[in-house]
Amino acid sequence: METRVALISIIVENNDVIDDINRFLHEAGKYIIGRMGIPYREKGINIISIAIDAPQDVISSLSGKIGHLSGVSAKTAYSNVITKAEDRK
Repeated sequence: METRVALISIIVENNDVIDDINRFLHEAGKYIIGRMGIPYREKGINIISIAIDAPQDVISSLSGKIGHLSGVSAKTAYSNVITKAEDRK
C-alpha cells in the first residue's frame, strides 16, 4: 500500500459541527502529521489545516466526510511524495 502526503484545508462557518470534525480527525489520527487551527473571530469562522501522510482513499474519505458537513468547505492539495507503506518508519 502506498501513502501520500497532502494538505487538507478546512473552513468552518458552522460551529455546530466542530465535534463531528474533531471525531473524523481523531479517527484518522495515526496518519496526521500536524494540525493548525485559526479562529477568525472577526468573521465568525475557523480555518483548519491538516498535514497528512496516508493512503489515497483515507485522504479522500476524510476530506469528503468533512466537506459534506453543513457550513464546512474542505479542499485537498496533494504532493507528489508517494511512499510504499513498507518504507515508512
